[in-house]
Amino acid sequence: MSIFPPEERVWWNTPVEKTEVLWVTIAFIWGLIMFFMMPYWHFTGNQNMSNEAYQISPDRYSDRTEAFAKKYKVREEGDTGVPVVRPPAGSDVYLLGRLWEWWPILELERGKSYRLHLSSLDYQHGFSLQPENINIQVHPGYESVMTVTPNTSGEFGVICNEFCGIGHHTMSSKMYVIDK
Repeated sequence: MSIFPPEERVWWNTPVEKTEVLWVTIAFIWGLIMFFMMPYWHFTGNQNMSNEAYQISPDRYSDRTEAFAKKYKVREEGDTGVPVVRPPAGSDVYLLGRLWEWWPILELERGKSYRLHLSSLDYQHGFSLQPENINIQVHPGYESVMTVTPNTSGEFGVICNEFCGIGHHTMSSKMYVIDK
């Protein structure tokens, strides 16, 4: 119940002004355009990554990632000796998020495709590849898999863009893309 009731109790029978009908029509048409553009750009644009997701135990994913790092390790970086891995083109690449690091550091070849596997061992994290605009939600117990083909060489930053606790601001790593 309102403080002041409307002058006409049956307000829905009041004629609508032509300008209001025009703006509602424009808004409706624009909404339809945007609705159909989303799937169109998903399939024809390069900005959306199609991915797969599977349930996996954090321990099993950790074992896979450690075996991957051991097999393709080329060097270590940093004070803690984080392995840098260089897998062959076309292979499965594993990256895990855990408090508060991305592990291991990846070194990929420009122009070659890889299947990138992402998962978390503890909390929800956000995988963000900078300066590229790639953002993926990473959940514990789920393995996200996507095909990536780096098209620019250089050093890229990997950061967590989902608040994951007191050390969130330190959760960063690197990814190298090299010319071979």
